[in-house]
Amino acid sequence: MIRSVVRGFGTALPKRVLTNAELESMVDTSDEWIVQRTGIRQRYIAGEGETTASLGEAAARDALDKAGLTAADIDLIIVATSTPDNTFPATAVNIQNRLGMHHGFAFDVQAVCSGFVYAVTTADAYIRGGLAKRVLVIGAETFSRILDWTDRTTCVLFGDGAGAIVLEAQEGKGTVADRGVLTTQLRSDGAHREKLYVDGGPSTTGTVGHLRMEGREVFKHAVGMITDVVVSAFDATGFTAEDIDWLVPHQANKRIIDGSAKKLGIPLEKVVVTVDLHGNTSAASIPLALATAARDGRIKEGDIVLLEAMGGGFTWGAVLLRW
Repeated sequence: MIRSVVRGFGTALPKRVLTNAELESMVDTSDEWIVQRTGIRQRYIAGEGETTASLGEAAARDALDKAGLTAADIDLIIVATSTPDNTFPATAVNIQNRLGMHHGFAFDVQAVCSGFVYAVTTADAYIRGGLAKRVLVIGAETFSRILDWTDRTTCVLFGDGAGAIVLEAQEGKGTVADRGVLTTQLRSDGAHREKLYVDGGPSTTGTVGHLRMEGREVFKHAVGMITDVVVSAFDATGFTAEDIDWLVPHQANKRIIDGSAKKLGIPLEKVVVTVDLHGNTSAASIPLALATAARDGRIKEGDIVLLEAMGGGFTWGAVLLRW
């Protein structure tokens, strides 16, 4: 059986760090309030010349370097983003060109904060279907460009950045002892659109628009939806919470992360948390957290790693893999 195995990982962050203390001078908020409600202490904000494509390219180069590969070895690039450089072409095509890659194919996926989970699922399908041998999967965002910086309920939450992994086709035995992606679970429900959305777009307002969110409503649904897909992943593999070595959740809010881990029965010491450093970077948050834990040696070859996310739409999903 063909499995999609993580061959390399990489990250990229903007130069500017925006602390909670700085936000206190911009909107009516406080470091204490932000940390208590979200767990966020700082976030990175893209400056002049820094875009979703430039951050995605840097993360891709980092991942390729760690994998010992070049762009010539890649068949497909999938970029998960809600903040593309242009309405079209796809940011993935932009990154493909930046990498000097003129073969294969590239496209974006848009599932907001669940984007990376959706992108990994899509890459896994192409690999298992024999349509690609190596796929560069990137989550990249510049959410600072769609924030209303006068809205204290949302501008304190989000940040910019990019993370990437290289997935490679490798032979497995078809059991859960294989390395690579073991199962993926995706869901969406458009009935929740108004709870988290951007109030603009080419076909409606002709503008980019700003992010709008009903925070309490999102929080209310988050833990249950995350539990839903994780339980499905357990059912598909026969694993239980006790078998998980690392939970790498979407980094939206520390209270959501803690609540989900508790409901799933996963100890907090097995949860990778970077929301304090990066804020909510949407589709970039899981690969940034994943790379952080792999780089510092927490995630080791053979570990069972659970990825999960929920985003606007609502969309939600989980990926269970052996590192």
